[in-house]
Amino acid sequence: MSIFIFTVGALGYGALEVLFRGFTHWTMMLTGGACLLTLYYLNLQFHKAPLMLKAACGALVITLYEFAVGLIVNLWYHWNIWDYSQMPGNVLGQICPLFTLIWFFLCLGILLISKGLYYGYRFFRP
Repeated sequence: MSIFIFTVGALGYGALEVLFRGFTHWTMMLTGGACLLTLYYLNLQFHKAPLMLKAACGALVITLYEFAVGLIVNLWYHWNIWDYSQMPGNVLGQICPLFTLIWFFLCLGILLISKGLYYGYRFFRP
């Protein structure tokens, strides 16, 4: 199940980046897979929590992943995959409040989809 959720996250995030930026990077696909897998398990663990709270926590999780990956791929390896240094409130050019807000709205959909993936997987499992 974890491999399936990770793959959906990797391919889904890669597709979103290609749709909005015109390209993606393999590290972003790995990050997208890790994010969806984390959100999936958080959603299961805290299934009774309000959706807005889970979306806020999800946005924080994605922002933390983005910061950690950014430190490695952009600042350590200098691959320059993204740069938020021109965005207000950015931290080392790796994260910014605007994208945390975007992740919040993305999480609203992701949380609903991850729940559907769980029930769909259980239904179709032999």
